[in-house]
Amino acid sequence: MGDNSPMRPLTTFLGGLLAAFAVSAQATGIERLKVFLDHTQSARANFSQTVIAKSGKKPQQASGQMMFARPGKFRWVYEKPYAQLLVGDGDKLWIYDKDLNQVTVKKLGKALGESPAALLAGQGDLEKHFNLKEAPAKDGLEWVEATPKAKEGGFEYLRIGFEGEALRSMEIQDNFGQTTVLVFGLMERNPGLAASLFKFTPPKGADVVGE
Repeated sequence: MGDNSPMRPLTTFLGGLLAAFAVSAQATGIERLKVFLDHTQSARANFSQTVIAKSGKKPQQASGQMMFARPGKFRWVYEKPYAQLLVGDGDKLWIYDKDLNQVTVKKLGKALGESPAALLAGQGDLEKHFNLKEAPAKDGLEWVEATPKAKEGGFEYLRIGFEGEALRSMEIQDNFGQTTVLVFGLMERNPGLAASLFKFTPPKGADVVGE
């Protein structure tokens, strides 16, 4: 999303700075999450992903780059070991599998409000869709557990880990007992992101399925 908005007044900048300082070393994970969402309209970071099956078989590894621009726009690029692209354009979710040359398209709407993406790319009304509670600290991170209020949600719970003010990790337990662990590199907050990053046109000859 292009950054065409006017520069924020100095008072707005100072207000955000003071709010960040207000989250002290003793702040709870929920406080850290709320401050992060309040002061992060867009972000970009590299990530590594580990998927652990309920059976405990060898975990699947992947890596790539993610970015989002609130509300409702995101882009996840999987680079290794396979090439896959997920784009949320604010209306639809596009999933492109390069190897299969297949595009799956879904309505974003309700799914965004009940999915892990809602915590990053949503409109900030996370408590409308999730029950939040503190989770025990581990791996040097403060954790928040979010449970979707909708029974038909695709996962049981999501945990978000912070190191100070920095978002470092997300752990997702789905309804099939599978656990997905995302670890983020240094996250760039509020970068100017081109609008074209959140648009997708199926490649010529690709098989398009879905809505």
